[in-house]
Amino acid sequence: MIYDLIIIGGGPAGITAGIYAARKKLKTLLITKEWGGQMTKATEIGNWPGTKMISGNDLIKQMSEHLRMFEIEIKENKEAIDMDKKNDIFTVRDNDQTYEAKAVIIATGKIPRVLNIPGEKEYRGKGVSFCATCDAPMFKNKEVAVVGGGNAGFATAIDLIKYAKKIYILEFFPEMKGDLVTKEKLEKTGKVEFHTNVAVKEIKGNKFMESLTYEDRKTSKDHEIKVEGVFISIGMMPKVGFAQKLVELNKIGEIVIDKDNYTKTPGLFAAGDITDIKYEQIVIASGEGAKAALAATEYLKGK
Repeated sequence: MIYDLIIIGGGPAGITAGIYAARKKLKTLLITKEWGGQMTKATEIGNWPGTKMISGNDLIKQMSEHLRMFEIEIKENKEAIDMDKKNDIFTVRDNDQTYEAKAVIIATGKIPRVLNIPGEKEYRGKGVSFCATCDAPMFKNKEVAVVGGGNAGFATAIDLIKYAKKIYILEFFPEMKGDLVTKEKLEKTGKVEFHTNVAVKEIKGNKFMESLTYEDRKTSKDHEIKVEGVFISIGMMPKVGFAQKLVELNKIGEIVIDKDNYTKTPGLFAAGDITDIKYEQIVIASGEGAKAALAATEYLKGK
């Protein structure tokens, strides 16, 4: 079977693209490893028009239920691992099988950057976390570290404040990069200790993590702090490895698109945080998903 359109990704961009494609009566397949992407980590979303306040999980549930109202095929718990184009037909391969389509929209978003240090992988889920919204309650009255002194790290610390006994925020650069108002809010709690110009080197423990070693980049001396959890908040990276040969990437690995969401390959579109658009917001990702679906519809009409 050859689909009109395959959409890869189940976040706001992918879901909105699916709704628009289905309403245009395109034979569409949506492939997603999980629903929601980054928005599932948001406890409060207050800038989604028409809804005063909603959690990321509740909003993505509403979106996915809306999508299922339409005639669209969905493959859940599947991840695209390879993609190619031959004779005007795209092939997309997941863990189990290969699909074909006349057009494709990539909306896979971004995944957390990792430190690539000893212990990070071994203690993931055993003290190492990338999601304070998900895991903060497990660290009640415990000492934890947050790696990353930007807005993401500060947001993580805010989520941890009501649970953790003490929070160490570790920043690689000489100054914290996050919003000053948020920094002042954290300082006023008396629970947060800031460390700048440090490089985290190793996470240690037994069954669960027990400590973290970092290097003072100014003195080159190593220091160890006893913490039962570490939250890594050093930004996100685009999830585009499966399609690299078909797209142009900017210097930080985002897919370069034009104003109509076209990539460098005819019939291949991209939408949401995976692209080089300037702002990363749920409402913008949804709009970009709609644009990509409309552009794909126009492309298919010309075939």
